[in-house]
Amino acid sequence: MTTPVCTSASNAAAPVKQILPYPSFSSYMRARQPVLLRTARSLTGNPSDAEDLLQTALAKTYVAWERIEDHRALDGYVRRALLNTRTSQWRKRKVDEFACEELPEPDPASAADDPAEQQALRDAMWRAIMRLPARQRAMVVLRYYEDLSEVQTAEVLGVSVGTVKSAVSRALGKLRDDAELRLVRS
Repeated sequence: MTTPVCTSASNAAAPVKQILPYPSFSSYMRARQPVLLRTARSLTGNPSDAEDLLQTALAKTYVAWERIEDHRALDGYVRRALLNTRTSQWRKRKVDEFACEELPEPDPASAADDPAEQQALRDAMWRAIMRLPARQRAMVVLRYYEDLSEVQTAEVLGVSVGTVKSAVSRALGKLRDDAELRLVRS
C-alpha cells in the first residue's frame, strides 16, 4: 500500500524552472568574450585571425544554443569549437611559401637584358609569325597576342575548337624550328 504524500497547492501548480547562469546567448557572449578571445589568440598568434576564429566558434555555438543542456559547460563547448575550427583551417590552408637554401630570384644578368636585344627578338618573332600561313598566323595572334581562349578564337574565326588547337600546335612547331629565331635567341 502506498502512503499518500500531501503537497501544497502552490508547489504543485508551479513548473520547475532551471536557473541558467546565462539566460541568453548574448549575455553569455558579453560575459565570456574577453576570456575566449585570449584562448583564440593563443591558438592563432594573430589578433585579427583570433577575432575571426572566435566569431566562427560563437556562430557555431549560437546555432547549437538550444541543444546545449548544461550551460555550465559552455566554455568547454566554445573552446572545443575554437580548437576544431582552427584545426579545420589549418588542414585546409594552402602553403604558398617554401623554405629553401637559395632564394628563387631571377639572375641579375638576364633581368638587365639590353633593350636593343629585346627589340631584335620581338622583330624576329613578328617576321617569323608573318611567314606562317594566314590561318595559322591569325590563330597565333588571337591566342597569344590578343589573349583569347581557344573557344573564343574558334568563334571569331568560325572554326571548331579542335581546328584551333591543331593549327596553333603546328604553328608553334614552325616557330620553334624557325632559323632566324634560333639565331636571335642564342
